[in-house]
Amino acid sequence: MSEKSEQQRLGVFKTYKLYVGGKFPRSESGRVYEVTDSKGKWLANAPLSSRKDARDAVVAARKAQGGWAGATAYNRGQILYRIAEMLEGRREQFVREVADAEGLSKSKAAAVVDAAIDRWVWYAGWTDKIAQVAGGANPVAGPFFNLSTPEPTGVVAVVAPQESSFLGLVSVLAPVIATGNTAVVIASEKAPLPALSLGEVLATSDVPGGVVNILTGKTAEIATPLAAHQDVNAIDLTGADADLARELEIAAADNLKRVLRPQPVDFAADPGTHRLTAFLETKTVWHPTGSLGASGSAY
Repeated sequence: MSEKSEQQRLGVFKTYKLYVGGKFPRSESGRVYEVTDSKGKWLANAPLSSRKDARDAVVAARKAQGGWAGATAYNRGQILYRIAEMLEGRREQFVREVADAEGLSKSKAAAVVDAAIDRWVWYAGWTDKIAQVAGGANPVAGPFFNLSTPEPTGVVAVVAPQESSFLGLVSVLAPVIATGNTAVVIASEKAPLPALSLGEVLATSDVPGGVVNILTGKTAEIATPLAAHQDVNAIDLTGADADLARELEIAAADNLKRVLRPQPVDFAADPGTHRLTAFLETKTVWHPTGSLGASGSAY
């Protein structure tokens, strides 16, 4: 190719789309908004999600919830590990996007992306172990077995962190789906591009369509209908400011949603198991032991 033809070549800009139900729709409203880097340079246009997009995402999440919760914990772990594998293959793309989104140097952005990949591996390892931590056999005064086991809450709306566009996003999303819930995620309003690219990774990582749904736009505009939605079982308010969090918590009370209130978080620190248990319910089963033989011994 000649130097002249290279100079005439037009750049191919990426069109970012929502990730809902395993597909990549534009916002039903047709709206977009400009996304810029930390210095105000234009990066791309992102979909400006509407209330209808939020409702569609809940429908997709509810449809997928039964199958995802019914999958074995081991299988969920395999799928989460596959996400890490796919992210490793696209590492350079995410380093570039995180650097632009958060105003980081390439080396610091690389450390953030590596930590996010490792976070998927961390939660992949917990999928078939959290039941031993959160469940167990309970001592009772009587001839009964009393067993408690954790079960997913259902559909969880997640307000992703505003400042940590990728590591923070992964840190709040991975534990939700690791435990069998499905998620409707509102990405960082000012830095949504890493989240939208994560949707492309999820689509090729064996994650069933609808398990994760990613919306972008004005956080308050999308979060308000999700907090009030009767088919959303829980909401994580990590990315909401104090005033918005208060409004959303009041709206969430209408159908007794589980609410994880915002609190200062160091996403680079050891995540522990707190977020794994935040959106789990406990099912307790009583079963008579019965007796064996004339001695009256029980099992």
